[in-house]
Amino acid sequence: MNYSLRSRAIRLRKLGWSYNVISRRLGVAKSTLSHWLREVPYEPNESVKRSIREGPARAAYRNHQRKLAAILRAKEFAAREIGELTKRDLWMLGLGIYIGEGAKLYESIRIINSDPQVVGLAIKWFRDMCDLRDGNFSIAVHCYPDTSIAEALKFWSKITGLPSNRFGKTQIDKRTNKSNKKRRKLPYGTVHITIKSLGNPYHGVLLHRRIMGWIEAAYQQLRV
Repeated sequence: MNYSLRSRAIRLRKLGWSYNVISRRLGVAKSTLSHWLREVPYEPNESVKRSIREGPARAAYRNHQRKLAAILRAKEFAAREIGELTKRDLWMLGLGIYIGEGAKLYESIRIINSDPQVVGLAIKWFRDMCDLRDGNFSIAVHCYPDTSIAEALKFWSKITGLPSNRFGKTQIDKRTNKSNKKRRKLPYGTVHITIKSLGNPYHGVLLHRRIMGWIEAAYQQLRV
């Protein structure tokens, strides 16, 4: 996701500009704006209001307001369904992340992801459910040549809650056949979280075996 463009789009939307105007100014497709701005409250400015009074933008405005209301109702309903999360809920959420993103071979504990919410949840899971501390984490950022390394490290340090001295050497993907579209979606690169035992076997090989045991037990109970 291009966070810089998205933040500019959000700012323009909050200033009351329509999708058409924002699309022209930023060169972003309206379909992308619809995804970025679907939850941003919208009150058209005077210029847009004139357009609403004068043309079909009025119907688009009403449709957008209905869509926002529907999204809000769905989210409120979903929040009631989820209720208050327990410690076991966190355990299973983190285990699901490890099933999808974690290392399974060679008894090495590692998670790779680019989504800040997934990364933040993985760190919390390791801390709360695996009893790990700052020293157990080794973070490596993988990014593209046009990525600002300083901004990427600052961003991921804030997400993980880990100081910069817990970050290893940043890896730069210099392959020329990589899609520019993917580069735009990953402005801060990808995070590789590796767990170090620091001499404690319960935070190394034994922890990996426990995680694999949790996964196997879940599979057996679900019969998958």
